Amino acid sequence: MTTLPPTLSDAARAVLDTAVPTGKVALTHAFAAAWRDGRITAVGTTPLPDRPARPDRPELKLPRDMPKRGRGGSMANRIALLHALAHIELNAIDLAWDLVGRFPAEGLPKPFLDDWVQVADDEARHFAMLDARLNALGSGYGDLPAHDGLWQAAQVTAHDVAARLAVVPMVLEARGLDVTPDTIARLKGFGDGESAALLQTICDDEVTHVAAGRRWFGYVCAARGVDPVATWQDLVRRHFRGVLKRPFNTAGRSAAGFGPEFYEPVAEG
Repeated sequence: MTTLPPTLSDAARAVLDTAVPTGKVALTHAFAAAWRDGRITAVGTTPLPDRPARPDRPELKLPRDMPKRGRGGSMANRIALLHALAHIELNAIDLAWDLVGRFPAEGLPKPFLDDWVQVADDEARHFAMLDARLNALGSGYGDLPAHDGLWQAAQVTAHDVAARLAVVPMVLEARGLDVTPDTIARLKGFGDGESAALLQTICDDEVTHVAAGRRWFGYVCAARGVDPVATWQDLVRRHFRGVLKRPFNTAGRSAAGFGPEFYEPVAEG
């Protein structure tokens, strides 16, 4: 039986300090359930690490050093795709917990914490689903290299909850909404309906994650008395190391309450 930490920030720290993915998933599920049912109630102010613990495998490389992934339907290409997605979801667990525990001085309300604990729980479920699918295909998480660029988004926004919300859910997760429908269609075309169904579940959940980002970004902007659209565009220009690429999944983004007035004026392509 998992020993429960005294506060939610202690829970966040424990997950971030856990290197083994299965342990990270198990702790996330246990702590999220304890928060929901009131066995953890205090928020706390436990300091968080600059970087989460990581397992010995996969080998982490710079994004530019990663091998190009093929788009065909071979087993090797599908495993590489699912492995890359599993790596994203593992990072997403840590990103959600970091958001829960990083900004106690902001005085954010309990519903904010409820939402991001739920996001962490979702991301842990997504990772477990992807790892199980990799196992079914004769592989597993850690068998291929992965890039170490995702945590940069946490590091460059660690000073400001508005910047974190602007970049992580409203850029990175929103990008998932843009590209996942095409990936699902390709997997179906390859005859891999099981992987396609898994990605559809993840995509449906990501709409709620982008919606949480948009909702709480609006809350923070209102509390600061600033315009959310102009503020988001400014924060993305300053803190996102990349470009916003068209085409956008306008329907998916709009379902999350994230309208084109935010992203179209700063998009490229």
